[in-house]
Formats: sequence, C-alpha cells, structure tokens
Amino acid sequence: MEHRPAEPPGPGASPSSPSAEDAGKPTWKVIGPGLVVAATGVGAADLVATLAAGSNYGYGLFWALVLGVILKIVLVEGAGRYTLATGRTIFEGWRALGRWTVWYFGPYIIIWGFVYGATAMSTTALPLAALFPAVPLPVFAIGTAVLAFLLVWFNRYAVFEKITATLVGLMFLVIVGLAILAVPDIPAMAAGLVPTIPDGGLFYTLALAGGVGGTITLAAYGYWLREKGWITPRWMRVMRIDNTMAYVLVGVFVASMMVVGVEVVSAAGTAVSSDSQDLLALDEVLAERYGRFIGTMFLWGFFAAAFSSMLGVWNGVSLMFADFWAHSRGKDAQHPDSRLNGKYFRFYLIWLTFPPMLLLLAGKPIFLVLLYGALGSLFMPFLAVTLLALLNSPRFGTPRQWRNRWHTNAALGLTALLFIVLGVQKLVDTILGAVG
Repeated sequence: MEHRPAEPPGPGASPSSPSAEDAGKPTWKVIGPGLVVAATGVGAADLVATLAAGSNYGYGLFWALVLGVILKIVLVEGAGRYTLATGRTIFEGWRALGRWTVWYFGPYIIIWGFVYGATAMSTTALPLAALFPAVPLPVFAIGTAVLAFLLVWFNRYAVFEKITATLVGLMFLVIVGLAILAVPDIPAMAAGLVPTIPDGGLFYTLALAGGVGGTITLAAYGYWLREKGWITPRWMRVMRIDNTMAYVLVGVFVASMMVVGVEVVSAAGTAVSSDSQDLLALDEVLAERYGRFIGTMFLWGFFAAAFSSMLGVWNGVSLMFADFWAHSRGKDAQHPDSRLNGKYFRFYLIWLTFPPMLLLLAGKPIFLVLLYGALGSLFMPFLAVTLLALLNSPRFGTPRQWRNRWHTNAALGLTALLFIVLGVQKLVDTILGAVG
C-alpha cells in the first residue's frame, strides 16, 4: 500500500484513536471495536457451553475451541474489510445482493430484538440475584436493562468503548484467575489440540467451533469501525490487528473457562447442562473449594460477561437497525438519522429495552419463540454466505486488492457449512423445546 498523509479523524473518532501511521505498530493500544464485538458475542450461553464441554469431555475438545476463535477472526475480518474497502455498510452490501436480504433481515432484527431483550435481562440479573437474594430477580432484570439503556443513550462511542473495556477487564481477570487457581493440566491441553470427536460430543464440538462469540453483533463490527473513525482502506492493518488481538483475548478467556470446567466442575462431580442457571451452581462449587470470596468474585465476573453483551447489543444492533430503516426511508448511511444517537437508533434502543419487559411477566409465546428460532438459526450462515459473495465479485464494489484469497474463501466456506449445521440443530431444538 502506498504511503500517504494521515486523514483527519472521521465521525465519532476519539482524540486517542490511532493515526494511519499506527497501522505499522501492532500495539495493544489499537484494540477498540474488535474488543467490543468480541466481548458482546461472548455471553453467559458461551460460558456455560464451554464449561459443560470441559466438565463432560475434559480437554478433548480444546481444538474445537481454538478453531472457533480462528473462524470468528476470519468472519469479523471479512465484515470489517468490506466496510473499509468499499466505504459501504454491511447492510448496503446485503441490499446489493438482492431484495431477499432485506425481506429476511427486516423481520429478523425486529423479532430478534424483542425476544433477545427479555433473555438478556434475565441472564444479566441471575448473578446479581445470587449476590443479593433479598432482591427479586425481575428488579435486577429491569434495572440492568434501564442502566444499559441510559449508558448507550447518553454516551458517544468513545465512552461506550471504555465502559466495555472495563467490563472485559473484570471478566477476564476473574475467569483467567480462576483457571490459574485451578492449575490447568498443560500436557492434556496440548493433547487436546489433536482433532477428535468423543462419543456423544458432536453437539459440543459444533457449539465450541461455531457458537462461542457468534451472534448478530459480528456484523456490527463495520459500524463500530465507522464510529471509531476508521473509515478508509488505509486503516486495514489497524483493523486486522484490532480484530485478531481481541479474539486472541477471547480465546484465552474461553480456554480458561474450559480449564475451570475440567479442573473444578468435573473434579467435584457436578453436572452442567446448557442452561445459564447452571453457572450459579459453579458459585457453590467454587465457594466450597476455595472460599466464599472466590465464589463471589465469579458471580461478578459472570455479571460482567452478561452485561457487556447486553451493552454491546444495545449499541451495535441499534446501529444496524438505524442503517436498515434509514435506507428503507430513502436515506443513505451518512444521514444523521442512520447514525449513532439518530432517531432510528434511539427507536430501536427503546424497542430493545422496554417492550421485552412484558415477556418477563408473560413468558414467551410459542409462535414467537419458533419464529425467533427459525430466523436466528439462519443469521450466521446468512452472514458467512453473503460475505463470500461480497468479497469475491467486482459487482459489489470490492476493489481487487481487497477481495478474498483462496484460503479466506476456504475458511469462510467452512464457516458457512458449520453454521448451517448448527442452525439446523438450533432450529430443531427450538421446535422441540417450544412444543415440549
């Protein structure tokens, strides 16, 4: 790439944003949007899936965890590369593929937000209710949702990024600290890098390889790049460093959770399922083995993981909705209504926060659960397949030097296949759960 003078910061860029020259300096200072998207994608469901895999299969699925981190790096890099190379948002790219993408994405983001909002509130409230049992869980559920709403409504991206980094720091220190305390079996972890699928372990293998850190917020990465001020191809190297280093941190984090599953949960003979409630059982196991202080710190780490996911969704998916709705009203991606704190952004932020509170009291209607599961099971394959199209053809505006190479296509193809299988499994589980 030729060297040119640095550009002035773009909209939303903070004074501390790295300059174009920082592209050649792979330092921890450039981590920003990547940490946000990685932290948002890793929530309570990922913690319990990794914990269950470790407690049931030891380190035998460690390779699947590593593969999952690599696939997320490829997927998120593709979303960021498309935005930087073309100057278009990911939604503008989807529109270029045909109206079918809008027919899918429009209903999905509305229904997803309504159901996810209630789920996120309940999950974030679980550790707080365990810490303060005198307070009813719905009070914490509503309170955390309103707190996330206020933090996003009244702050710019730079402040939101710092809050997220603080939460990530807390959950990282707690979970990695627990792993060190548990004393991991390093030779067994090394042996677990050899790909094998234990008897009955196919679902956990797929979940670790495809599920950890994988949500709609992966597609929000390009929007966070824009708010950060990284808006042209000369930020490409910075973006890649940001994305890779953030997911390496996530890899260390989820690997630490697997260590806890193997060395603590399995050793205690405690069963772990896919229910987030089971994370509360770990609190008792840790308290019994290491003392109440360690159990309490785990609950705070659990809260930090869940609340950072909520905060990221409240911000990132609201940006995606604002772009979608602005285009449906004939406005481009640079229009104030399609940006952070625009009226469409704030509408969706309200939608995520307040209507889902009704589901906390009324439960989830079966039809809505089925529709949510059906549309949700398609999103990750949708993202992988559309990136394959957008990053390979000149029809969609990607310059030749930024199109996929064969190994990137192979990784995205594997990711698409994996998510299709996971999507079918998720859909079946949703149907069986709703009718059962």
